[in-house]
Amino acid sequence: MRLLLVEDDAGLRDVLRRGLLEEGYVVDAAGDAGEALSYLAVYEYGLCVCDWRLPDQSGIEVLTWARRRQLPTAFLMLTARDATADRVQALDAGADDYLVKPFEYPELLARLRALLRRPGGDRAPQLRCGDLILDPATRDVRGPDGSIPVTSREFALLELLFRRSPAVVTRRAIATQAWPDEAEAVGSNTIEVHIARIRAKLARSAARIETVRGTGYRLVSE
Repeated sequence: MRLLLVEDDAGLRDVLRRGLLEEGYVVDAAGDAGEALSYLAVYEYGLCVCDWRLPDQSGIEVLTWARRRQLPTAFLMLTARDATADRVQALDAGADDYLVKPFEYPELLARLRALLRRPGGDRAPQLRCGDLILDPATRDVRGPDGSIPVTSREFALLELLFRRSPAVVTRRAIATQAWPDEAEAVGSNTIEVHIARIRAKLARSAARIETVRGTGYRLVSE
Protein backbone atom coordinates (compact mmCIF):
# COMPACT_ATOMS: atom_id res chain seq x y z
CA MET A 1 0.00 0.00 0.00
CA ARG A 2 1.17 3.50 -0.80
CA LEU A 3 1.38 5.83 2.21
CA LEU A 4 1.93 9.59 2.37
CA LEU A 5 4.00 10.94 5.26
CA VAL A 6 3.71 14.71 5.85
CA GLU A 7 6.18 16.01 8.46
CA ASP A 8 8.23 19.22 8.44
CA ASP A 9 10.89 17.94 10.88
CA ALA A 10 13.44 16.45 8.48
CA GLY A 11 15.00 14.18 11.09
CA LEU A 12 11.72 12.70 12.26
CA ARG A 13 10.47 12.45 8.68
CA ASP A 14 13.52 10.43 7.65
CA VAL A 15 13.28 8.08 10.66
CA LEU A 16 9.58 7.44 10.10
CA ARG A 17 10.02 6.98 6.37
CA ARG A 18 12.74 4.37 6.82
CA GLY A 19 10.70 2.56 9.46
CA LEU A 20 7.56 2.48 7.35
CA LEU A 21 9.51 1.24 4.33
CA GLU A 22 10.79 -1.63 6.48
CA GLU A 23 7.16 -2.43 7.34
CA GLY A 24 6.44 -2.91 3.64
CA TYR A 25 4.71 0.36 2.82
CA VAL A 26 5.53 2.32 -0.33
CA VAL A 27 6.19 5.75 1.19
CA ASP A 28 6.16 9.26 -0.24
CA ALA A 29 7.40 11.92 2.19
CA ALA A 30 6.48 15.62 2.10
CA GLY A 31 7.91 18.44 4.19
CA ASP A 32 5.10 20.97 3.74
CA ALA A 33 1.45 21.24 2.76
CA GLY A 34 2.14 22.30 -0.81
CA GLU A 35 4.23 19.22 -1.48
CA ALA A 36 1.63 17.03 0.23
CA LEU A 37 -1.17 18.40 -1.93
CA SER A 38 0.86 17.81 -5.08
CA TYR A 39 1.28 14.15 -4.08
CA LEU A 40 -2.41 13.75 -3.19
CA ALA A 41 -3.40 15.19 -6.56
CA VAL A 42 -1.42 12.52 -8.41
CA TYR A 43 -1.38 9.33 -6.34
CA GLU A 44 -4.02 7.23 -4.62
CA TYR A 45 -3.04 6.65 -0.98
CA GLY A 46 -4.48 4.18 1.47
CA LEU A 47 -3.06 6.08 4.44
CA CYS A 48 -1.71 9.55 5.22
CA VAL A 49 0.25 10.37 8.39
CA CYS A 50 0.03 14.16 8.57
CA ASP A 51 1.61 16.64 10.98
CA TRP A 52 -0.68 19.48 12.10
CA ARG A 53 1.87 22.28 12.08
CA LEU A 54 3.48 22.78 8.69
CA PRO A 55 5.48 25.78 7.43
CA ASP A 56 3.01 26.92 4.74
CA GLN A 57 -0.47 25.62 5.62
CA SER A 58 -1.74 23.47 8.45
CA GLY A 59 -2.23 19.73 8.25
CA ILE A 60 -5.93 20.38 8.88
CA GLU A 61 -6.04 22.32 5.61
CA VAL A 62 -4.45 19.35 3.82
CA LEU A 63 -7.06 17.08 5.40
CA THR A 64 -9.91 19.43 4.46
CA TRP A 65 -8.66 19.60 0.87
CA ALA A 66 -8.68 15.80 0.65
CA ARG A 67 -12.13 15.43 2.18
CA ARG A 68 -13.67 18.05 -0.11
CA ARG A 69 -12.47 15.97 -3.03
CA GLN A 70 -13.82 12.81 -1.39
CA LEU A 71 -10.47 11.07 -1.40
CA PRO A 72 -10.75 7.68 0.36
CA THR A 73 -7.37 8.12 2.09
CA ALA A 74 -7.39 7.43 5.83
CA PHE A 75 -5.76 10.29 7.77
CA LEU A 76 -3.85 10.00 11.03
CA MET A 77 -3.00 13.43 12.44
CA LEU A 78 0.40 13.55 14.12
CA THR A 79 0.86 16.59 16.36
CA ALA A 80 2.01 18.05 19.66
CA ARG A 81 -1.43 19.67 20.12
CA ASP A 82 -3.13 17.64 22.84
CA ALA A 83 -6.08 19.81 23.90
CA THR A 84 -9.54 18.27 23.65
CA ALA A 85 -10.62 21.12 21.35
CA ASP A 86 -7.79 20.24 18.96
CA ARG A 87 -8.81 16.59 18.84
CA VAL A 88 -12.42 17.56 18.21
CA GLN A 89 -11.38 19.94 15.41
CA ALA A 90 -9.29 17.30 13.67
CA LEU A 91 -11.90 14.55 13.95
CA ASP A 92 -14.70 16.86 12.82
CA ALA A 93 -12.56 17.87 9.83
CA GLY A 94 -12.44 14.22 8.76
CA ALA A 95 -9.39 12.73 10.49
CA ASP A 96 -9.62 8.99 11.17
CA ASP A 97 -7.23 9.04 14.12
CA TYR A 98 -5.07 11.41 16.18
CA LEU A 99 -1.68 10.71 17.77
CA VAL A 100 0.04 13.19 20.10
CA LYS A 101 3.81 13.80 20.05
CA PRO A 102 5.98 12.52 21.58
CA PHE A 103 4.80 9.01 20.77
CA GLU A 104 6.14 5.47 20.71
CA TYR A 105 6.76 4.11 17.22
CA PRO A 106 5.03 0.75 17.94
CA GLU A 107 1.86 2.69 18.82
CA LEU A 108 1.97 4.49 15.47
CA LEU A 109 2.23 1.15 13.66
CA ALA A 110 -0.61 -0.29 15.74
CA ARG A 111 -2.83 2.67 14.88
CA LEU A 112 -2.08 2.26 11.18
CA ARG A 113 -2.96 -1.42 11.40
CA ALA A 114 -6.20 -0.50 13.18
CA LEU A 115 -7.11 1.89 10.37
CA LEU A 116 -6.55 -0.90 7.86
CA ARG A 117 -8.85 -3.18 9.85
CA ARG A 118 -11.77 -0.77 9.78
CA PRO A 119 -14.72 -2.20 7.84
CA GLY A 120 -16.23 -0.57 4.80
CA GLY A 121 -14.92 1.03 1.65
CA ASP A 122 -11.40 0.22 0.59
CA ARG A 123 -10.28 -0.84 4.08
CA ALA A 124 -12.09 -4.13 4.63
CA PRO A 125 -10.65 -6.22 7.52
CA GLN A 126 -9.77 -9.10 5.20
CA LEU A 127 -9.70 -9.48 1.44
CA ARG A 128 -10.84 -12.73 -0.15
CA CYS A 129 -10.66 -14.30 -3.57
CA GLY A 130 -11.85 -17.89 -3.63
CA ASP A 131 -9.86 -19.82 -1.04
CA LEU A 132 -7.18 -17.11 -0.83
CA ILE A 133 -7.30 -14.60 2.04
CA LEU A 134 -5.17 -11.48 2.47
CA ASP A 135 -5.14 -9.53 5.76
CA PRO A 136 -3.80 -5.96 5.24
CA ALA A 137 -3.35 -5.40 8.99
CA THR A 138 -1.30 -8.50 9.79
CA ARG A 139 0.19 -8.65 6.26
CA ASP A 140 -0.65 -12.34 6.13
CA VAL A 141 -1.62 -14.27 3.00
CA ARG A 142 -3.36 -17.61 3.53
CA GLY A 143 -4.30 -20.30 1.05
CA PRO A 144 -5.84 -23.77 1.38
CA ASP A 145 -2.64 -25.10 2.97
CA GLY A 146 -2.12 -22.24 5.41
CA SER A 147 0.11 -19.17 5.41
CA ILE A 148 1.90 -18.28 2.16
CA PRO A 149 5.24 -16.48 2.62
CA VAL A 150 5.56 -13.38 0.43
CA THR A 151 8.02 -10.49 0.31
CA SER A 152 6.95 -6.91 1.07
CA ARG A 153 6.88 -6.06 -2.64
CA GLU A 154 4.88 -9.19 -3.48
CA PHE A 155 2.41 -8.36 -0.72
CA ALA A 156 1.93 -4.81 -2.03
CA LEU A 157 1.33 -6.09 -5.55
CA LEU A 158 -1.02 -8.85 -4.41
CA GLU A 159 -2.96 -6.46 -2.15
CA LEU A 160 -3.62 -4.16 -5.10
CA LEU A 161 -4.89 -7.06 -7.23
CA PHE A 162 -7.14 -8.16 -4.34
CA ARG A 163 -8.62 -4.69 -3.87
CA ARG A 164 -9.38 -4.26 -7.57
CA SER A 165 -10.50 -7.84 -8.27
CA PRO A 166 -11.99 -8.88 -10.65
CA ALA A 167 -11.14 -5.69 -12.53
CA VAL A 168 -7.96 -5.42 -14.57
CA VAL A 169 -5.08 -3.51 -12.95
CA THR A 170 -2.79 -1.80 -15.42
CA ARG A 171 0.98 -2.14 -15.27
CA ARG A 172 1.18 1.59 -14.59
CA ALA A 173 -1.16 1.28 -11.58
CA ILE A 174 0.84 -1.66 -10.26
CA ALA A 175 4.09 0.27 -10.61
CA THR A 176 2.61 3.31 -8.88
CA GLN A 177 1.25 1.44 -5.88
CA ALA A 178 3.99 -1.15 -5.34
CA TRP A 179 7.21 0.65 -6.32
CA PRO A 180 8.63 3.93 -4.93
CA ASP A 181 9.93 4.74 -8.42
CA GLU A 182 7.24 3.63 -10.84
CA ALA A 183 9.40 4.37 -13.89
CA GLU A 184 11.82 1.67 -12.76
CA ALA A 185 9.08 -0.96 -12.84
CA VAL A 186 7.29 0.19 -16.00
CA GLY A 187 10.47 0.38 -18.05
CA SER A 188 11.65 -3.16 -17.34
CA ASN A 189 10.36 -6.71 -16.83
CA THR A 190 10.35 -6.28 -13.04
CA ILE A 191 6.57 -6.55 -12.75
CA GLU A 192 6.49 -9.71 -14.86
CA VAL A 193 9.17 -11.31 -12.68
CA HIS A 194 7.22 -10.56 -9.49
CA ILE A 195 3.96 -11.79 -11.01
CA ALA A 196 5.65 -15.07 -11.98
CA ARG A 197 6.92 -15.56 -8.42
CA ILE A 198 3.50 -14.87 -6.93
CA ARG A 199 1.83 -17.27 -9.37
CA ALA A 200 4.21 -20.01 -8.26
CA LYS A 201 3.31 -19.37 -4.63
CA LEU A 202 -0.43 -19.47 -5.40
CA ALA A 203 -0.18 -22.70 -7.39
CA ARG A 204 -2.25 -24.71 -4.87
CA SER A 205 -4.93 -22.02 -4.52
CA ALA A 206 -8.12 -21.66 -6.58
CA ALA A 207 -7.24 -17.99 -7.07
CA ARG A 208 -5.07 -17.09 -10.04
CA ILE A 209 -3.56 -14.06 -11.69
CA GLU A 210 -4.63 -13.63 -15.32
CA THR A 211 -2.64 -11.64 -17.84
CA VAL A 212 -4.70 -9.24 -19.94
CA ARG A 213 -2.45 -8.74 -22.93
CA GLY A 214 -1.47 -5.15 -23.57
CA THR A 215 -3.18 -3.90 -20.38
CA GLY A 216 -2.18 -5.57 -17.12
CA TYR A 217 -3.35 -8.26 -14.72
CA ARG A 218 -6.37 -9.31 -12.70
CA LEU A 219 -6.97 -11.67 -9.79
CA VAL A 220 -9.82 -14.15 -10.27
CA SER A 221 -11.10 -17.33 -8.66
CA GLU A 222 -11.49 -20.55 -10.62
